[in-house]
Amino acid sequence: MDQFTLNLIFVGASFALYIGIAIWARAGSTSEFYAAGRGVHPVTNGMATAADWMSAASFISMAGLIAFTGYDNSTYLMGWTGGYVLLALLLAPYLRKFGKFTVPEFIGDRFYSPTARLVAVISLLVASLTYVIGQMTGVGVAFGRFLEVDNTTGLLIGAVVVFAYAVFGGMKGVTYTQVAQYCVLIAAYTIPAVFISLQLTGNPIPAFGLFAETGSGEPLLQTLDQIVTDLGFKAYTEHHGDTFNMLLFTLSLMIGTAGLPHVIMRFFTVPKVSDARWSAGWTLVFIALLYLTAPAVGAMARLNITQQFWPQGTNAEAVSVETIESDPAYDWMATWQQTGLLGWEDKNGDGRIQYYNDAAPEMQERAAAAGWEGNELVNFNNDILVLANPEIANLPGWVIGLVAAGGLAAALSTAAGLLLAISSAVSHDLVKGRIAPNISEKGELLSARIAMAAAIAVATYLGINPPGFAAQTVALAFGLAAASIFPALMMGIFSKRVNNTGAVAGMLVGLGVTVVYIFLHKGWFFVPGTNSFDDSDPLLFTVKSTSFGAVGAVLNFATAILVSRATQEPPQEIQELVESVRIPRGAGAATAH
Repeated sequence: MDQFTLNLIFVGASFALYIGIAIWARAGSTSEFYAAGRGVHPVTNGMATAADWMSAASFISMAGLIAFTGYDNSTYLMGWTGGYVLLALLLAPYLRKFGKFTVPEFIGDRFYSPTARLVAVISLLVASLTYVIGQMTGVGVAFGRFLEVDNTTGLLIGAVVVFAYAVFGGMKGVTYTQVAQYCVLIAAYTIPAVFISLQLTGNPIPAFGLFAETGSGEPLLQTLDQIVTDLGFKAYTEHHGDTFNMLLFTLSLMIGTAGLPHVIMRFFTVPKVSDARWSAGWTLVFIALLYLTAPAVGAMARLNITQQFWPQGTNAEAVSVETIESDPAYDWMATWQQTGLLGWEDKNGDGRIQYYNDAAPEMQERAAAAGWEGNELVNFNNDILVLANPEIANLPGWVIGLVAAGGLAAALSTAAGLLLAISSAVSHDLVKGRIAPNISEKGELLSARIAMAAAIAVATYLGINPPGFAAQTVALAFGLAAASIFPALMMGIFSKRVNNTGAVAGMLVGLGVTVVYIFLHKGWFFVPGTNSFDDSDPLLFTVKSTSFGAVGAVLNFATAILVSRATQEPPQEIQELVESVRIPRGAGAATAH
């Protein structure tokens, strides 16, 4: 059976499963559409939340970032995982105790302000739309490679599948679909990793194989360090960047994770307050299965790729063009070259492809002596690493088909969660909250489905025609959530003194300053005398745009506290409400909506 047919079987079977679950779990009320009827078991919710969180960025991009940067990009692992610790300890049980459907609804009620609710909706929409564009784009890339269609066609197919199970199923349908998607994506991620770990180290557990010895008798990481430094790259295990930005970036990812509305919504679906905390714990367990494997996937893939270009070692000759064109072990290169995400060029006409760091002084001397004219691996998109990994390692065709289904499951699961957060904010917080407060439950459910369909249409359009800011960084989504939503939630739960004026001022300052800094840093605003700022040249001390979410959060906290101190304290009933929310008794049922 050819590879295309295998891919079609795996992807088609997974899609049939998702749509079948959606039909079975169709939402019949607003409670089921927004919060799955508040009847999801903590283990089930933990698995669904893990799938909701482990997006195309986690499945497709993270290992590639680690592979080609090394130790420094462990910040993604620490930041994203640490965010769930914050959720479990500081947010999930208290928000569940409050008993609302959406994050803006909590902010509006806690700060007794329609304006606060509206600002929260705006923050949610901008952050979620930015994030979902990347997911929809990832769907197009994965389809384009594995089903041999163009990106636009692939994205449209993915949008139809999301429409089929999200519009009709709501949170109830999405929850149980995400459980299936988690099973698919975790199998697709770990099975190839097990094969590759066995190939390189003989250890079937990738996380242990990372520290095991290769066939040469040397530790894998030591072998990798030696190979990449021989080619002029920095050692894989070396710390490359500045520690301050590394810490600030980790913090931004942590509080951004804890402030993302589509993640927080998942904790509104469990029956009791104690279940919200258990859900966060189970989510960490399920995420750990992938996140403990990712560093091994990155390191082993980097080693495999480098050795394919220098099969006899870095002191021998590079691989020949003839070998690339005739040896089945290199078929993956021709396949991925067709996508435009991989490219090579024999610049010096010697019939070989030299892969090295042509910016390193020591390699420039070696290149001059050997007659090389620069690095000839001219294009290697980090995002292809996980998807191409089974082909690079020459694994069976069914593994490649499974990875195709897994990549799509990761992108679709997060896209569905984000779209649900967007549609809930529109239907529940805008339509019911401001435009038509007396709308019937049936009318609200219809508006929620219309909002979901519209959100899918907008996300699909932006996925096909991504604006520059979304294509260049997902830091905006995390930065916005960190700087606007997270502080409001924290102060809403743990401070009785922060009032409506302070909360609105804090969110506007955090949101505004973060957007302006990121856009200025990336050169997306016109600056007299220059076309753009260099992305590596921070505007404020050494703070990069990807790390600024934490600074925006500090400004939000400071503004809200100072303004609240200078204005009237919240009404007594609001202070009593905060006190009651801070005591999440898990023995009985939580406050229902």
